[in-house]
Amino acid sequence: MKKNGIRSLFLVFMMTVLIFSFGTGCTKQDAENEKGNSESEEKTNKEVNYPLDITDQFGNKVTIEKEPKRIVSLAPSHTEILFALGLGEKIVGVTDFCNYPKEALSKEKVGSYQNINLEKIISLEPDLVIQYGQGNEETNNKMREAKIALVSYEPENVLQIEDTIVDIGKITNTEEKAKEIVSSMEKRKDAVVEKVKNAKKISTFYEIWYDPLMAAGPGSFMDELINLAGGKNIAGDATEGYPQFDLEQLVERNPDVYLVSKDSKEKTIDSIRERPGYGDINAVKNDRIYLLDPDIVSRPGPRIIDALELIARSIHPELFK
Repeated sequence: MKKNGIRSLFLVFMMTVLIFSFGTGCTKQDAENEKGNSESEEKTNKEVNYPLDITDQFGNKVTIEKEPKRIVSLAPSHTEILFALGLGEKIVGVTDFCNYPKEALSKEKVGSYQNINLEKIISLEPDLVIQYGQGNEETNNKMREAKIALVSYEPENVLQIEDTIVDIGKITNTEEKAKEIVSSMEKRKDAVVEKVKNAKKISTFYEIWYDPLMAAGPGSFMDELINLAGGKNIAGDATEGYPQFDLEQLVERNPDVYLVSKDSKEKTIDSIRERPGYGDINAVKNDRIYLLDPDIVSRPGPRIIDALELIARSIHPELFK
């Protein structure tokens, strides 16, 4: 709520207190107590005071001099967070892959995750850039030299995603909205977990890449989603988050569910079924190959709970009829 609105409500409240103090014998002390409570509530709901000192996910200490009015997002997931916070009009630049919501398509493009156009970014005169990962130190320094506040986030699980949303909310003076989004995400996550909690764990494989075959391993947010959705990730004991997985190992562990993002037109259920050696896998024999929307399952942003629901429906369709 804006400060003017809060102040008006406060004045109405105080007038009500005074009326009742004369009409019902309310003591001066009671009125002062009510005033103190109201002032405390007003203080709680005040907007952010800038400059604001924050520490991003990588430990970088950043001072946000004023409320950001021109923002550049360097990841589709960050763009989705900004739009969810109601900041669409303040976004002046996004990557080539930022396509959700549809309003993101009309924003100026500043390159891709690994190949950003620094000159373009600086020309847009942003007061805030949000990048994915730590970025390139030389590029980072040039943005700082241009007096651009730069923060870095790379969440790898649901909690980190929620923390990122709240952090960006703090930075952009939309913390209350951020908390509402996180609260909704938690409720939906809990509903899925509750629904599958007594179900049998189903052996599941998530394909990150085919040639070479790569899996979602421990520490990746997909590994977490599989576990939350009532599955057992057959690559969950790997030594890294995105391990290579040879065919012999895949056939030996024999997943009952095979999950993969639909990241190309050529990738179809039939094309996966026809791969050499795949005919011996239970998921293939029992028609349990599921193609998932890559924009939903690959972006650590507000729609990560949509991804959880998609995965849970794939692993336990009998519970979501």
